[in-house]
Amino acid sequence: MSNITLTNAKKVKNDEFYTQYQDIQKEIEAYLEYNPNTFRDKVIYCNCDDPYESNFFRYFALNFRKLGLKKLITTSYSPSHIACTQLDLFDTKNNVHTSKNSQKKVAIKFVIQEVGDIDKDGEFNLKDIAKQLKDNKNNEWSLLQGNGDFRSKECIELLKQSDIVVTNPPFSLFREYVKQLFDYNKKFLIIGSISAITYKEIFPLIRDNKMWLGNGFSGGNAYFYTPNIREFASGVYDPKTGLVKFRNVHWFTNLDHGRRHEFIPLMTMAENLKFNKKVKKNPNSYKKYDNYDAIEVPYTEAIPSDYKGIMGVPISFLDRYNPEQFEILGLDDHRVQPPNWRGRGPELNGKTLYRRIIIKHKK
Repeated sequence: MSNITLTNAKKVKNDEFYTQYQDIQKEIEAYLEYNPNTFRDKVIYCNCDDPYESNFFRYFALNFRKLGLKKLITTSYSPSHIACTQLDLFDTKNNVHTSKNSQKKVAIKFVIQEVGDIDKDGEFNLKDIAKQLKDNKNNEWSLLQGNGDFRSKECIELLKQSDIVVTNPPFSLFREYVKQLFDYNKKFLIIGSISAITYKEIFPLIRDNKMWLGNGFSGGNAYFYTPNIREFASGVYDPKTGLVKFRNVHWFTNLDHGRRHEFIPLMTMAENLKFNKKVKKNPNSYKKYDNYDAIEVPYTEAIPSDYKGIMGVPISFLDRYNPEQFEILGLDDHRVQPPNWRGRGPELNGKTLYRRIIIKHKK
């Protein structure tokens, strides 16, 4: 199939991408392994998630007690182009449930504060949650007054009540979405395009260790369900599974996890030049840039352990970035460059190289 990127797809009106349950579970477990109390006594807000369709809602509702949550809030956006086909909770009125190919006409809010085996069948599942939402005064199902936009006044009021925001926000609004999270001083775990790293609004947050990459999708591959089958660009659609695979997305967070503190095992420059085949084959390895006092390191694993100066490394370095091992100085971009940089990008022999993050070893 031919292509449009996931970032652009998010801008198309009829395109929605739904995160898989197992990807959410895998990511959350990475934080629990580092700190089992990461979500304990916290109010979780999923503010870009129709609870009928969202696996974020499903995961946090079914694991409410295990995580020790205080409250789970989920709000949807109207209209939604997938009509209650993922999670069958319960029939509702006022056009909340619609025919399969129509749009949902209203935005809704679910608030979960208590869970349990309500129907006494010996198993806690979504049926219990549905019954509690209808019958239990400690939980709430209601219509939103507006369309559920995360920037609306009523959604901002819910944001203020929350401790951690977890969702897959619109990629085209990623800058604005992240700014709101920082404006209200919220912890978060969200999905975004990997290209967001280079945004002038986002990179300084990463450089200053206010935001970082999450544990990540397995093998760097993210699979999303979409109700709109059409041609993709950086994504590949599998008709057997109904999933689209993308490699240009990642988790972004300010929650700590163990991978972030793993030291990258490194060899000296001499050892790399002798034993690292990729380094030996790359003619630019360890050469100084024409326009900046730094050396070119073409691969993260080739960072020399004994070099005390400044280095340019690929953007993929952030997947393994440990703030206790390295300091990020800037990006080869005129908006977020380190001091004394000359020109837009790193140059060798008069040629501009691909994007580089500028780093040095921590002393």
